[in-house]
Parts: sequence; structure tokens; C-alpha cells
Amino acid sequence: MSRNTKINLLLLAVVAALAVLPLALGLGDHKDEPFAGADGEAETAITEIEPDYEPWFSPLYEPPSGEIESALFSLQAALGAGVLAYYFGLRRGRRQGEQRALEREGDTGSVLAGAGGKSADGRD
Repeated sequence: MSRNTKINLLLLAVVAALAVLPLALGLGDHKDEPFAGADGEAETAITEIEPDYEPWFSPLYEPPSGEIESALFSLQAALGAGVLAYYFGLRRGRRQGEQRALEREGDTGSVLAGAGGKSADGRD
């Protein structure tokens, strides 16, 4: 097994553990909504510290339901992942193209060097 395969398997195991361990250990059982987002947690903490707190501004768009809000968040995450994947793919493609160009230049140079500057029939 190659080194890259071992690293990929290790990373896959870590991601699986991060997804399964909170569920298996029951880390959110004491809460009403065990897996609420950080925004809800922050709002709860702020109202406990300062009950009369007034937000500085309101959102530009308030989705009509939680499902639509989740769908918009998923769309945003998918678009971000697509942009990142495109960027990294483009970088890798350019790097591979440069390597191939260098290999072709090296092959051309070795063919010319092997000929010793002579023509195909052996004359100068």
C-alpha cells in the first residue's frame, strides 16, 4: 500500500469518526435541539448575558422557513466547494502541463545531443 493511500485512509477514518462519535456518545442529549447551529448557540448565550440586547441590524433576507434556509446554506456550500475544486484542478492541470512541456524539451534535447550535430546520413 502506497504512502498516499495510507494517508487517504487515515483522513477518511478521522472524518468518519468526527461524524459518528458525537452521535454515538450522545453529546447533545441534554439539549432541546442537540445539533443546532452556532448562530442559535450564540443567540442563547447573548440573551443569558444581556436580556435587553437589541441587534444592531436585521438580515437583508429572511427565508420563510428553516428548510429553505438550509437549502440556501447547502447551495452556498456547494458553490464554494465548486470554486475551490475548479481552482485546485486548474493549478494541478497547469503544473502537469509545465512538466510535460519540460519533458518534451528534455526529449528533444537528448535526441539532438545523441545525433552529435550530424545529419541523418552521417555527414556534417
